[in-house]
Amino acid sequence: MQLLDLFDHSLLARHDRVALEVPDDTGALSTVTFGELETRSNRMARLLAARGMRTGDRLAFLLPNGAAFIDCFLACVKLGVIVVPVNVLYREREIAHILDDASPVAVVTTPTLATSLPSGSVAWEIEAMWRDAAVLDATRMTRALDGECPALIVYTSGTTGRSKGAVLTHNNCMANVLSLVTCWQITSADRYLAVLPLFHVHGLGNGVLTWLATGCRMRLLERFDAAHIAEDFRDFAPTLFFGVPTMYVRLLEVPETNARAIGAHMRLFVCGSAALPAHVLAAFSARFGHTILERYGMSETLMNLGNPYAGERRPGSVGLPFPGVAIRIVDGARHDVPDGTIGELWVRGPNVFRGYWRRPDADAEAFVAATDAPGRAAWFRTGDLAERAGDGYVSLRGRRTDLIISGGFNIYPREIEEVLLERPGIREAAVVGVADERRGELPVAYVVADDDASVAALDADCRSLLASFKVPRAFVRVEALPRTALGKVQKHLLPPWPCP
Repeated sequence: MQLLDLFDHSLLARHDRVALEVPDDTGALSTVTFGELETRSNRMARLLAARGMRTGDRLAFLLPNGAAFIDCFLACVKLGVIVVPVNVLYREREIAHILDDASPVAVVTTPTLATSLPSGSVAWEIEAMWRDAAVLDATRMTRALDGECPALIVYTSGTTGRSKGAVLTHNNCMANVLSLVTCWQITSADRYLAVLPLFHVHGLGNGVLTWLATGCRMRLLERFDAAHIAEDFRDFAPTLFFGVPTMYVRLLEVPETNARAIGAHMRLFVCGSAALPAHVLAAFSARFGHTILERYGMSETLMNLGNPYAGERRPGSVGLPFPGVAIRIVDGARHDVPDGTIGELWVRGPNVFRGYWRRPDADAEAFVAATDAPGRAAWFRTGDLAERAGDGYVSLRGRRTDLIISGGFNIYPREIEEVLLERPGIREAAVVGVADERRGELPVAYVVADDDASVAALDADCRSLLASFKVPRAFVRVEALPRTALGKVQKHLLPPWPCP
């Protein structure tokens, strides 16, 4: 079985149903049925085949959110071409690394975005492709594929260094879709407001794939626009929304009356890609009448854990493993730790990727052979620190590489960040370790604060709430924290301390 077999429940069985709404620059909406998606992607597949694309070839997408992305993606699925999504915010150096690594046949892009491509890149402009495809035969062209064939090479966000390409198979993607549809009760009756970038697995692997499998209706926006998002909610009346913490923070600015009206027709708000502060979850629940469902996934694994749809959505927790996903939390000696103890989170399951593209060295570092059951899949080392409660709920405690060891004590930056975010006027916080001759490392906090917030008072607050060795040596005020497009803080890009 391959992804197309799932998508046919919509492309063929819901042929006449409106699938997609896309606003243009003026705000006018165009709609596309599932049958039209089938026809358009058939023609695009024939164009790709005519240009020499074969099963297993790579095709890079440097495209904004829009119908063009969907058409090209479906065409690649039908031909067994591996899609390589590229972040539209990347610059030439970052794009060059991905193109050198993945060796795609070409990059599908727009004239504007093509200016970011490195010299010598083969660029196929999407408008010209659409014109050429429009005159081709609309009969379906497909290839018989095994579920273990690669569907995507998704490059990691590179928060600590150069990004690696995670190879996600059709089976990985299908396992993820089936888990989300089942656990989050997504059906053809839903209306999905899509604002996440499709170059990321959150927007593509969760949003688009689930939409295509269930046949719900999707309004696809080019980006999250805080100035107009309440209008989009009111106009489209969605039941389903996937977002990241920064989006939910901005939604708290929606007037209370409007927020209640939005909440009245919503069924599920989901948050991921970065930690959601507990006070944001509480404020959102009070304002919109919905408790956001937090979940945890990675580019390499799609979804691993999530709070239950029916059941307790615990603040600060990413919930329980999805169906088929097994987890371990281990110490430095790779022994399982007791519940209530912090360790590195390991996962395995049908969602876990095949490996890094052409990086056997990275695979050797990331995977640990299963000794508990011969023949079972290897464990994937997520690099995330986690703690499991006695009832199975898992809470993340930061990255293994973020761990600060000061005078022999382990300091988990996220614990300090959560304290700082509870202080009045502190909008963002990031804690890192800096070298110290006597203690090895010391924590330093970077904060984004309102104009009237007292950063000077943070030291006293931390001393009253944290052990002395956890209190940051300094509190550095910055205008903004460096983040990826999905909101993850890039700590390695913070200004050095002591500041020059």
